[in-house]
Amino acid sequence: MMNVGPSGFNNAPASRAFIVASGVFTVFFGIRNRADMLGVSYQDIFQKMQMWKLIPAIFAFSSTPELIFGLYLLYYFRIFERQIGSNKFLVFILFSTIVSMALQVLALAVFNVPSSNLVSSGPYAVIFASFVPFFFDIPVSTRFRVLRISFSDKSFIYLASLQLLFSSWRRSFLPGICGILAGSLYRLNVFRIRKAKDFLWEVHVLHQLGMSWGVFQLLRVTSETLLRCLPLQSHRRNLLQPLFQWASTGILLDKRLHRLEMTSIQRQTSFLKLSLTNCL
Repeated sequence: MMNVGPSGFNNAPASRAFIVASGVFTVFFGIRNRADMLGVSYQDIFQKMQMWKLIPAIFAFSSTPELIFGLYLLYYFRIFERQIGSNKFLVFILFSTIVSMALQVLALAVFNVPSSNLVSSGPYAVIFASFVPFFFDIPVSTRFRVLRISFSDKSFIYLASLQLLFSSWRRSFLPGICGILAGSLYRLNVFRIRKAKDFLWEVHVLHQLGMSWGVFQLLRVTSETLLRCLPLQSHRRNLLQPLFQWASTGILLDKRLHRLEMTSIQRQTSFLKLSLTNCL
C-alpha cells in the first residue's frame, strides 16, 4: 500500500479545516432539508443573481454517498500538504477553487439551460485538482491482478474518484472536469501562481512581527515604570536597566525554518522575572 504518512492530521492543518468545513456545511443543509438548494444553475447566477449559492457550492455535498467518497479523498490528499507545506497547499486550494468556479460559471453561460442545475455542489475543485499531482508525483508501489486484470495500489483512489465523478452524472461530471483543468493550470504554473506562497509568508511574518513588537513595547513601558517607581538601590538599578533593554529587543528570526523563534523571548522573560525577584 502507498505510504501516506502517519494517520490523523499531523502537519496538515489546512486539510483538517477544509474537511471540517465540508462536513459542517453538508450536515447543516442536510438537517434543514435544504440539500435540494445546493448546486448552481444558469438561472441562479445570471437571472436571479444569487451569488451566495457559490459559497455552499464550494464546501457542501448534496448527498451522503458523495460526502463519504469526497471526505475520503480529501483525507487521503492531505499527503500533498505534508509534502509541499501548508502555505503552498493553501495557495493550491484557493487557486483550484477560484479557477474551477470561474470555468463552471463560464460553462453555465455557454450551455444556457435555465431550468436545470448543471453544477453539483461540493469541493470537486480541490479533489479533482489533486489528481493531477497524484497522477504525476505519486509512484506505484504495488501491482496485482484480479481476474487477469492488472491493478495497482493507486487503483482504489481512481475507483473512488470515478464513483464521485459520475455520482450525479453531468451535474458532477462538469465540476470534476473543471477541477482537473484547474489542477493542470496550477502544475503548469500559470501566472507564476506558485510564487504566491511567498506573499502569504510575508503577510504571516509581518503579522507575527506586529504581535512581537506589541509585546516588546509592553516590556519596555513596564521596565521603565518599574525603574522609576521601585525603591531600588543604585547598583541594582544599573544592573536591571540593560537587562530590561536586552529583554525588550531580543527577537530571533530563524531563516532556515521560516518562522519566528519565540523560545528566546520566553527564556528572556523568565530570566527577567528571576532577576527582579533577586533584586526586590
